[in-house]
Amino acid sequence: MGGRPAAKSGMGKAANDGANKTQLDKSHAEPEPLSLAKPTETLNLRKSWTIEDSEELYRIQGWGEPYFSINAAGHITVSPKGDRGGSLDLFELVTALKLRNLGLPLLIRFSDILEDRIERLNAAFGRAIARYNYPGTYRGVFPVKCNQQRHLVESLVKFGKPHQFGLEAGSKPELMIALATLDTPGALLICNGYKDREYIETAILAQRLGQTPIIVLEQVEEVALAIAAGRKLGIQPILGVRAKLSAKGIGRWGSSAGDRAKFGLTIPEILHAVEQLKAADMLGSLQLLHFHIGSQISSINVVKDAIREASQIYVELAQLGADMKYIDVGGGLGVDYDGSKTNFYASKNYNMQNYANDVVAEIKETCAERNLPVPTIVSESGRAIASHQSVLVFDVLGTSEPPSETPEPAREDEHLIIRNLYDTYSAITAENYQEAYHDATQFKEEAVSLFGFGYVSLTERARAERLYWACCEKILEVARQQDYVPDDLEDLEKIMASIYYINLSVFQSAPDSWAIDQLFPIMPIHRLNEEPTRRATLADLTCDSDGKIDQFIDLRDVKSVLELHALKSEEPYYLAMFLGGAYQEIMGNLHNLFGDTNAVHISLTPKGYRIEHVVKGDTMHEVLGYVQYDAEDLIENIRQQTEHALQEKRITLAESQLLLQNYERSLSGYTYLSS
Repeated sequence: MGGRPAAKSGMGKAANDGANKTQLDKSHAEPEPLSLAKPTETLNLRKSWTIEDSEELYRIQGWGEPYFSINAAGHITVSPKGDRGGSLDLFELVTALKLRNLGLPLLIRFSDILEDRIERLNAAFGRAIARYNYPGTYRGVFPVKCNQQRHLVESLVKFGKPHQFGLEAGSKPELMIALATLDTPGALLICNGYKDREYIETAILAQRLGQTPIIVLEQVEEVALAIAAGRKLGIQPILGVRAKLSAKGIGRWGSSAGDRAKFGLTIPEILHAVEQLKAADMLGSLQLLHFHIGSQISSINVVKDAIREASQIYVELAQLGADMKYIDVGGGLGVDYDGSKTNFYASKNYNMQNYANDVVAEIKETCAERNLPVPTIVSESGRAIASHQSVLVFDVLGTSEPPSETPEPAREDEHLIIRNLYDTYSAITAENYQEAYHDATQFKEEAVSLFGFGYVSLTERARAERLYWACCEKILEVARQQDYVPDDLEDLEKIMASIYYINLSVFQSAPDSWAIDQLFPIMPIHRLNEEPTRRATLADLTCDSDGKIDQFIDLRDVKSVLELHALKSEEPYYLAMFLGGAYQEIMGNLHNLFGDTNAVHISLTPKGYRIEHVVKGDTMHEVLGYVQYDAEDLIENIRQQTEHALQEKRITLAESQLLLQNYERSLSGYTYLSS
């Protein structure tokens, strides 16, 4: 699990260094003094809050363009076709979907965004090919592992047809999906992952269906399996090799490259594979070189180094007699989760066009030096294609606020600890707030200690704690106005933050947030023309202390609180997590038996939108079945218990029937809470 840099806010001294601050390399920035977030009213000089303030605060123009923005009503708008026109009001869409009995949390997939991402990637490579006069072509494939949901894969195949876009399978089950779904003439089917005889034979036989399956040899043992399968079937397989490059990746997945990477062949192993194929008179089957240097590559220099090395391996294989036709540059094309456009694990310092240009230029240059034909370029960009198309919307169920009250003056007859705390509270200024914080903390700890020895009553301890929280609140107000805040106050913002309880399971819907501290943009989808006066962390429904989100995107590194609005009585408050369309759905787990969320597929029409598919979330009946409980048996057990209770007159007949009705209704209902 990758480490996280120290949390810092963009409001401190370093944030005032100039207009180029968004270009800072976050992963190599020098540590700087913490600056607590200033009150939202000080973010600009205007007296009233505007949508421009929300754009700046939540950085939506950085990570959201061209798909997400804020309209005049203060609602998030979605433009599924990017800058080609047409948009939807997300708040109004959620309201309409709820009227269709689709409860929150709700995963909304925008099919047009998926189509737009495919078109943008192909257009980027098309422009690069034209710019460098590259005499070859580009054929993208989507790695099914990023999101195996049927409707999404089917849509991707449909949208990819004009570009001969293919699929990549990393396992036997994914191969089954790809074989049955991919019906695009000329598209590639890249077969990765661990393989047995059945996997390889099935892939080879797919040639008889008119498909182009390329079996990528990633383990030494697979070479002999492929040779034997080809001979048995009398079909010349199309093979590739995955190379372990010396060029290192970057970020959390940097270790997926190198000599000790999980998959791939070392250079000596590749040469041995060439010898085996040559001895079997099958060297002509070797047509592809594949490499992968990790997911979410944040630095374009890493991409350049890997392409340069891989290109050399490719031309060497061609000169050894292999019928080389393809170079598969793998995945790694990053997503700018925080919108900073920097070399930071949640961002990237390049765009899609930069990526395509460097891939094409490096490969052409290497082939030209050896006077060899250029290959068809293949990429497996899953995250860059699938991330933007889904938005997870969830509601806030309630809040837990830090103690906030103006304390009554201390009386002369009160305990000395209480009088000291009140004196500390009264004397807090910009000149002494750091000292006051240490004094308040010491007095509060002394109160707890004295209570343990019986010298302070429960009432006096409560009074001391209320005074302590009042001191913290006052100190925080002062600290937010400072350009520099000492390190020993760095946790004060988080200590004083509200807790917003959300109708969601982090483990089910945002597992990377929990497991590897992945950052996703999270913000309200409405009330964005109002000032957010609360700072909060998010707590989910699970009974797990890790079921929380307390790290959020910021211009500089990470912030520990999210600016939110105060809840209004009888009014829903909706938040959304963006850019979570890759990996999150399939990697979610059933912690506390919270199941899959409701999902809906939306496409834009000239008259608004069309609901293409509705995928109902798991019911309690279904998730209990996953752990081997039979719903009918459970109901019968409860019925017998109610009958026994009736006989002993511990429950009335009406109560027993209400219990049974609620029990059965719950089993057939959504695993999440209704709002």
